[in-house]
Amino acid sequence: MLRLIWNYFLVVPTIFGTFLVISSTSKAIELPEQKIIAENADIPAQEIAQNLPESSNSSSKNPETDNSTTQLTGQVTSVSQLSDVRPTDWAFQALQSLVERYGVIAGYPDGTFKGNRALTRYEFAAGLNAALDRLNELIASNTGELVRKEDLATLQKLQEQFATELAQLRGRLDTLEARTAEVEANQFSTTTKLVGDAIFVAADTFGDRANNTPANDTKDSTNTFFSYRVRLNLQTSFTGRDQLTTILTAGSAVPNLTSTTGTAMTRFTFDTDGREGTYLSQLVYRFPVGKNATVWVGTRALQPAVFTPTINASVGGLNGALSRFATFNPTIYRPGFDGAGAAFAYKFNNQLQLNLGYIVNDSQANRPEDGNGFFNGNSLALGQLTYSPSRQLDVGFAYGRKYFGTGTGFNLTGGTGSAFARNPFEQNATTSDNFGLQFNWRTSSRFHVGGWLGYTLAHQQNGSDNDATIINGALNFAFPDLGKQGNVGGLIIGVPPKVTSNDYRPRPGAARREDPDTSLHLEAFYTWRVSDNIRVTPSFFVITKPEHNGANDPIWVGAVRTTFSF
Repeated sequence: MLRLIWNYFLVVPTIFGTFLVISSTSKAIELPEQKIIAENADIPAQEIAQNLPESSNSSSKNPETDNSTTQLTGQVTSVSQLSDVRPTDWAFQALQSLVERYGVIAGYPDGTFKGNRALTRYEFAAGLNAALDRLNELIASNTGELVRKEDLATLQKLQEQFATELAQLRGRLDTLEARTAEVEANQFSTTTKLVGDAIFVAADTFGDRANNTPANDTKDSTNTFFSYRVRLNLQTSFTGRDQLTTILTAGSAVPNLTSTTGTAMTRFTFDTDGREGTYLSQLVYRFPVGKNATVWVGTRALQPAVFTPTINASVGGLNGALSRFATFNPTIYRPGFDGAGAAFAYKFNNQLQLNLGYIVNDSQANRPEDGNGFFNGNSLALGQLTYSPSRQLDVGFAYGRKYFGTGTGFNLTGGTGSAFARNPFEQNATTSDNFGLQFNWRTSSRFHVGGWLGYTLAHQQNGSDNDATIINGALNFAFPDLGKQGNVGGLIIGVPPKVTSNDYRPRPGAARREDPDTSLHLEAFYTWRVSDNIRVTPSFFVITKPEHNGANDPIWVGAVRTTFSF
């Protein structure tokens, strides 16, 4: 019996942060848990990215967080159930005896045992405790003849040798049971987890308004302001692998600076479009299909950044850049409306992933009259192929087909860039083919380089047959753990969406709706991690030649954002 027990404990898998189930009574022993922290992208109020079963956003892949094999399953009844244990293995007889005679062996969900992992004294004590419990059961159930006298003597010696560890283990179990009982008595829900964040922002702009405003209103009219936004995210799972995301947003309406600066190039990524009070900002359900596929269905704010890797995690996100333009490629990932629809992702392997989605303006999707409905409203069909040749490099090739009906609030560039880029043909129905190339290169743990290039071909659908070309691009540099672990600094330089050519004229003889010059977006930010739950981000960005017009003076935007996560 000594040899059987010793051989068993030599091959018990060592897994931290999981439940080690090794008795036929399914008693779970909790080992120290490894803490994993993931930062979600702070896409405008309603957009929080969800992942594939292993990793939807390859730009944040980390082998240390892949816990797909760390959860043990129940006790096996035959050693043949363990696919990686063969009759030729040196410990096969020991495992077979412990499985079939005593029933104190558990495997992993994939049917393996992983017998080559190391063993700690605490885990040995845990296994010994389970074996003792099993023997007590056998004796109590009048099956004591299965337990030989020499086996009991051996176990008694082991119990004496590991008395200290067994006492500590029982103390930890008592504490765990008390804490578990307290959590169960006070838990919010058996299926729902509540997380959230609150943002305080103080900001101001400097410089005259862009000259597309009335002549008597060209001076800087923005005063220093202080606003906030709070989100409560209810994450509900019914199977353990799916998730229903319900986000409630409340705030004092972080202002859209377009009206005060004369250009959308100054907008923040977290502004609330003038909405105040509390409202439902997202309702999306995600579930897996098989091992490598995931499906999203949403009736509110199913945004591309929810179901597609944006390849810009280094400077985007809740702790990244403050400007709307710097978050990610706007012509690809910003449809210009809140979305309702469906999406699909398939991960071929760790290097290649395909994402597809179709969304329509959610305010039109639930209306049956002409020009609305799921297939007739403003819409976006998106596809992206993400290629990760190594753990350091991610590249995304994306295509999006947008449609805006006549007089339905055009926004081809997702609230960024010039007025001509957002609405090249005024209020005439428009389609656009949007192409995007995104990349992120983690050259080292302290320095990342990323960016994108966007190219759009827009076509007027009703009236005259007109075409327009729109471009945008950016290059960003991120400095993780700058000054302190958890901090991050970033620099972004880019060209907001610009109309480089356009056949459309508002009236005969009028100038075409083309941007005459080129604006530059220059931004710097630094996120200081005060604690695990509090971060402070001062940021400053400048727009040269706002609205791509050299007649406009630069506009400067300064802000300090404080983020509380809970």
